[in-house]
Amino acid sequence: MRQAVHFGAGNIGRGFIGALFSQSGYNVVFVDIADQVINQLNEEKQYKVKLAADEQETMTIENVSGLNNLKQEKEVIEAIKNAAFLTTAIGPNILPRIAPLIAKGLAARIEEDKGEKLYVIACENQISATDLLKGYIMEHLDSETKEKVQHQVSFLNSAVDRIVPIQNNQGSLDVLVEPYHEWVVETTEEIPPIEGMKIVPELAPFIERKLFTVNTGHAVIAYLGYLENKKTIDQTLADEEIRNQVQATLGETGAYLIKRYDLDPEAHQKYIDKIMCRFQNAHLNDGVTRVGRSPLRKLGPDDRLIRPAVQAQKAGLSSANLAKAIAAALMFDYEGDEEAVKLQDMIEENGVAYVLQEVCRLDKSSYLANEIISQYQSLKK
Repeated sequence: MRQAVHFGAGNIGRGFIGALFSQSGYNVVFVDIADQVINQLNEEKQYKVKLAADEQETMTIENVSGLNNLKQEKEVIEAIKNAAFLTTAIGPNILPRIAPLIAKGLAARIEEDKGEKLYVIACENQISATDLLKGYIMEHLDSETKEKVQHQVSFLNSAVDRIVPIQNNQGSLDVLVEPYHEWVVETTEEIPPIEGMKIVPELAPFIERKLFTVNTGHAVIAYLGYLENKKTIDQTLADEEIRNQVQATLGETGAYLIKRYDLDPEAHQKYIDKIMCRFQNAHLNDGVTRVGRSPLRKLGPDDRLIRPAVQAQKAGLSSANLAKAIAAALMFDYEGDEEAVKLQDMIEENGVAYVLQEVCRLDKSSYLANEIISQYQSLKK
């Protein structure tokens, strides 16, 4: 049986990428630092993925095991040596931390000259995440090994989309996920088929469409809902005023995407409508504080709020609703989130203009920065 190594044994790893590999006939080795999850994987060797829908369909995921990358380095290296795929779903900020170990695994694989190609795919909410991971890995390889890696390892960028809410599974490995999922991988190579994976020659239209519709929309709902003391995403969208505001914001990101990639306006509107229906899935019971977490990352220059606003302005398009969404994100003061606390400390100590410059990389004298500050002051009233 072919093997896939997946870094990240969390809900997304188990409920999405790992599940697809298992359903495609692969033995899946999850790599993580969470001892409890790793031990359970090795003891139970299976778990269930439950679909958040009226029918309550359940799938049993088998042929799974786990390794702790902090305690079982040799075993992880051995697993990488024998894998056909290496994937991640750990968050873009963690990629530099796992790169040294992956580099050791690739070096060992090259030394043994397995002959079989390895496909590395970072499944993160980040544009060109695999390119980033490749850069981090190459920093830990000598020039000779780097050259061999270029021939024997394919680094493929991807876009992933599946909503996985916070689980109330009381220590169980089982995962609740939405029925919809999309995994798009950019390559012109013929690679082993994986159930649920879509191959495209150019990823940019797919990843920006997803990032600036799904991720932007999700974040806008969360931040506006939080300001109105809503508990879940579906409850927030039941508020007509907020729903209209979200639609207007996705109208702005959509105008940019249509212009940038020559998308069909009617088809893109149908895509937005489908995404809005997904957000209204009450079975997910998805909390606004979960979706809004890590606001510093989500306010980054290349992320779901700032990048489409900047690109819209560059294209001569409206960004007023995006500016309001960014202002709402700046007001996310949930004490249970470390980044939210840090964000509020930064604002209190240095002001909003400082945060826009340091976190969002916006010139504080720019039209967009001033628009955001104006919206922030309006929301504060």
